[in-house]
Amino acid sequence: MKSYSLTDKGMVRSANQDFFFSCDTSLGHLPNFYVVADGMGGHNAGEFASSFAVESITSYIEADSNFEISEILEDATLKANIDLINIAAVEDDKKGCGTTVVEAVVENGILTVLNIGDSRLYLINKSGIRQITEDHSMVEEMVRLGILTHEEAKHHPEKHKITRAFGIEPDVKADIFEARVFEGDTIIMCSDGLSNMVSDEEIFNIVEEEKEVEMIAKRAVKMANEAGGTDNITITVVRV
Repeated sequence: MKSYSLTDKGMVRSANQDFFFSCDTSLGHLPNFYVVADGMGGHNAGEFASSFAVESITSYIEADSNFEISEILEDATLKANIDLINIAAVEDDKKGCGTTVVEAVVENGILTVLNIGDSRLYLINKSGIRQITEDHSMVEEMVRLGILTHEEAKHHPEKHKITRAFGIEPDVKADIFEARVFEGDTIIMCSDGLSNMVSDEEIFNIVEEEKEVEMIAKRAVKMANEAGGTDNITITVVRV
C-alpha cells in the first residue's frame, strides 16, 4: 500500500476544520488504516470535532483485541462518538459540534469502508470510477427517492445539509461497505470540499493522467481551489 494525504483550507474559509490520518502499515490488528473527517459546529468546535474523532478512533483501534476488520472499525468509531458527545455536553464551546468520518482498510484484496456523513470514498481502476460510500445528506436522500436527479443535486442550495454525523447522536449508525480491489487500483477518500468542486469524471481523469499518488492529490486540490475553493479540501489517495 502506498498513500499520500493533503489538506487545504480552500479559498474562502479562514480556518481548516478537516483532519486526516494515514497509515500504510499496521495499526493495532489492522494491516493499514486511513480516515478523513470534516468537522462542523462553528470555528473552534468543528476543528476540535474532526481532530478528536480521528485521534480517538485511532487510539481505540490500537487497543482493540478483535481481529475482524469491520468490527474493529465500528467499535472504535462508536466508542469515540460517545466520548465526543460527553465532552460536548459539559464544555459550552463544544456544544453542537460534530464531524463526518470515512475510514478504510485493505487486506487480502478486500477494501473495508466505514462512513458517517457525506465525506466520500471512490474506487478507481481501468473500468472507471465508483463511489463506494453513500452520502448521508438531505439532497442524496431526495435523489434516492427520485425527487431530484444527480445533476439537480449538484446545484441544490441545501446540498451541504447532512442527515447523519459523528458526535451528535449516541446511537448513530455507521455504514459498512466491502469491495474487491486489485493491484494498481486507486482509492480516493475526500471531504465534500473536493467532491463538490471536482466532478467524478475529473477525478477519474486526474488518476488516469498522473502516476504518483502525491501528484494526484496535489492536482485534485489545485483543481478544487481553481473551481472556487468554497470549503476546506482534504484528500487521501491510496494505491493498492
